[in-house]
Amino acid sequence: MNIFNKIKKMIRPAVSASQQKGNVGSGAVNIGESKIADFCPYCNSKDFMKRGMRKKKLELVQLYLCRNCKRTFTAQFIKGKHYPTKLIIDAISIYNLGYGLEETCRLINQRYGVNPGAATLNGWYVEYAPLCRYSRLRQFGMKMFKPENVVEEVTMAHRQLYRYRFHRAKMELVLQDFKHHRFESLKHYLEAVASETPHQYFQEGGRMSEVKTKFNKAQMIVRSKKNYANRLAEFVLQAVKDNKQRHEALQKFMLANDSVTVATEVPVYIRREDIGHMENDLGFEVLNEGEEIPRLLTGHIDLIQVRNGQVHILDFKPNAAKEKPIEQLTWYALALSRLTGLRLYEFKCAWFDGKDYFEFYPLHVVKKITHRLKNKKVFLKSRGTSIEIPNEDLGRKVKVV
Repeated sequence: MNIFNKIKKMIRPAVSASQQKGNVGSGAVNIGESKIADFCPYCNSKDFMKRGMRKKKLELVQLYLCRNCKRTFTAQFIKGKHYPTKLIIDAISIYNLGYGLEETCRLINQRYGVNPGAATLNGWYVEYAPLCRYSRLRQFGMKMFKPENVVEEVTMAHRQLYRYRFHRAKMELVLQDFKHHRFESLKHYLEAVASETPHQYFQEGGRMSEVKTKFNKAQMIVRSKKNYANRLAEFVLQAVKDNKQRHEALQKFMLANDSVTVATEVPVYIRREDIGHMENDLGFEVLNEGEEIPRLLTGHIDLIQVRNGQVHILDFKPNAAKEKPIEQLTWYALALSRLTGLRLYEFKCAWFDGKDYFEFYPLHVVKKITHRLKNKKVFLKSRGTSIEIPNEDLGRKVKVV
């Protein structure tokens, strides 16, 4: 073996054992992974069974047979692609960070041992531009930061490992909208997470997702709708086989490719004195009568978005229709409001998956309407007199949906 072959062997990207498993063809690796099917896409039946594997050049695809309609299907809805969906998703995400076509292909080749080529990558970028809306902002972000500096990434050991990510360029671009200029304090907080977060709090305090507090929901409304986040989740999760990787895969994709997600896995905390201030000075009903004020509560917000003049706190919940994390999300909003100095009415909370999206205003959970409006006076022309029409208490009309 000559010296040139030795050098090539040394710099060749390493292939993990999991990639080598299921190799198809000469020298190919199994890159693609697909999630486990939930239902038959043709008849929506959940009565199906596995029916072997389909061998492709770069991936193995699990096939299923529906016992109801007798049709064969896969869990992926993207068809006819030569390259695996996972590789396509990563390539688009890297390109949207500001790297060029050739540089992106080189990085993909280092990661997977496959070079799709600049023309193929450009075709994917154009095809998925309607889904990846950051493509409209990419050229402006490139003028602000180098590709390697666009996203700040910090690993935090808070009982378990959390990977905080902050999109610097997107935050700067979002603040240029006149509706969002008042969110400068949110930017300052996100920039200071790595250096100023009291990490010891997350070892000592209770978790917001586990606290037993029950808020009074008599005057709040939970709205169900279809949101852009549903489409992004459906697209990304088809390429995630391990359920434990769903959160991170979705967070990375939305941060790199949508136009509104500015940070993921954001650490927040709230102290006993903060809760006391909210109850005594702001008039919030945070705790029920007789309930003990916790000394410290901590949590990590899945996604923070800035859009339509508000800060949106999002939590990804598989089977979102069966979940109601209202307490958890309300605590997140209270904590982030206290840490940034933003008023609570500027926040909106939501949880979602690939199908459903539910949102509510946290202010409606802790701030109750107790006053009555003045009676209206109506002048009757026929009689030449006026009468008063009493207003009903607004609190009786609002209910949880």
